[in-house]
Amino acid sequence: MSDSAQQAKAQKKAYDEACKRVLSERGIMAHILKACTEEFKDCDLQDIAQRYIQGEPSISRIAVEPEAISPRIESEQTEDKSGAEETVYYDIRFHAVAPVDGKLIQLIINLEAQNDFNPGYPLLKRAVYYCGRMISSQYGTVFVKSHYEKIQKVYSIWICTMPMKKWEYNISSYQLIEKHLIGHTQAERSHYDLINIVLVCLGSKSHKQLKGILRLLNMLLLDNISSQEKQKLLEKEFDVTMTPHLEKGVAAMCNLSEGIERRGERRGEKRGRKLGEEVGEKRGWNLGKQDDVLEMLKDGVPFEKIAQYTKLSLEAIADIAKQNKLI
Repeated sequence: MSDSAQQAKAQKKAYDEACKRVLSERGIMAHILKACTEEFKDCDLQDIAQRYIQGEPSISRIAVEPEAISPRIESEQTEDKSGAEETVYYDIRFHAVAPVDGKLIQLIINLEAQNDFNPGYPLLKRAVYYCGRMISSQYGTVFVKSHYEKIQKVYSIWICTMPMKKWEYNISSYQLIEKHLIGHTQAERSHYDLINIVLVCLGSKSHKQLKGILRLLNMLLLDNISSQEKQKLLEKEFDVTMTPHLEKGVAAMCNLSEGIERRGERRGEKRGRKLGEEVGEKRGWNLGKQDDVLEMLKDGVPFEKIAQYTKLSLEAIADIAKQNKLI
């Protein structure tokens, strides 16, 4: 790997870590929970942040993959491998209590910041797997033997920064529901309502065009504005306390994103000039140059930017993406 490639990889990793640090702030998590969960929709933001979120969130420390399971009621599993595969960690995982029907229920919540909306498999299936693991890993930590009544509800909330166009600015929830095939007897909802997946899809708009949680997350994660301006908006518009931890994270994200964007533009322009020399009509792209387009697609460069750099039509770029199962 070249020095520039290693530098780019290190910079992206640092950016991802800064993003997780920002999203794991109580003030930010409170906004996400209020907008994305039924249990917190009517709660005060300060109550969510200070009363209902429990302890400190785990950032890239709790593994998803299973290992040989043995009872460990005292503490939660923090590292978990499966065979020779690389360990995969939840981006952010934390516990919360929620006021439901006059009592507090326990929740386990996973937040994921996802850039690649088409990683080669359906993202929702990965989210289902994460929920399944959060349920099954409660054995030995939350309950033992046959005490399934102690199983806690889990949420996996995915913040997708670069979804396909049709998904932009959608928030969708997926959960278990009761459907009567014969008869009408109803089970107690809390007995099966244990898994909830939420996709929060952002996009290419400015935060000024948006409202609510989409406005907050778009401004925080995508808008090209200064760290100082983001901090000001967080405090004045969203009533988020600027802790040193959050301030440092926002500043790091802004600084790193500028470097990544500049490098991506230079690389895209260079590839675009090279590829553009051999581009003819609307679909006349050279098959031998598809690797250049593929690299940009995998780097998350928007179709419009690729078209600008390469002079290819959006239709031609979409064809390449479809052929390689990227959309």
